[in-house]
Amino acid sequence: MRRADMRVALRGALGVVVVVAGIAVSSAQDASQGARWQSMSQAEQAAWQQRRLAWDALPLHEREDRRARYAAWRALDEVQRARLRAAAAEVAALPAEHQAALRTQFAVLDAMQRNGWRLGPDLGADWPRLQPLFAYVPPGERDAALSLLRQLDAEQRDDLAALAQRLPPQDRDAFRRELLAVPVGQRGAWLQQRRDR
Repeated sequence: MRRADMRVALRGALGVVVVVAGIAVSSAQDASQGARWQSMSQAEQAAWQQRRLAWDALPLHEREDRRARYAAWRALDEVQRARLRAAAAEVAALPAEHQAALRTQFAVLDAMQRNGWRLGPDLGADWPRLQPLFAYVPPGERDAALSLLRQLDAEQRDDLAALAQRLPPQDRDAFRRELLAVPVGQRGAWLQQRRDR
């Protein structure tokens, strides 16, 4: 399978998994609100209780994984969600055995790559090359780092990925902080200049 085809397939597999997980978690969250519960018919309450029992029966790691996927889905903008929905529709239109093969390909990726796809189609594709610089960001810096990554275009992410591969581990924190301090409008030129050194 060509690399481009695999990217589409992985996006589709991720989109399906995220959407399904999001629906399950969303139902549990919505129903936890007292006013919503009171407005439900007895049949709706019974159906919700069944979903809740099914949720509670899942192993803890599965519930945590679904929550993480749902949080990742919520963090995406509507353009990225639309792209994932379209990819999921493409995958859903494939024969069942082809869908299973794509899901297997996705499942055999290491956890770093699978989790990277939660960042959306663009960052997910670039994550294996960006990971050395961003995998171990201190908790207080994570939101700023993710926001920075989402602001970069493909060329800037490519420059950053090349730099991430060259930086020794002991220099990564300082580099990342320096990059975060660069004004948004100057980041592209700054990255290119650093890459050309």
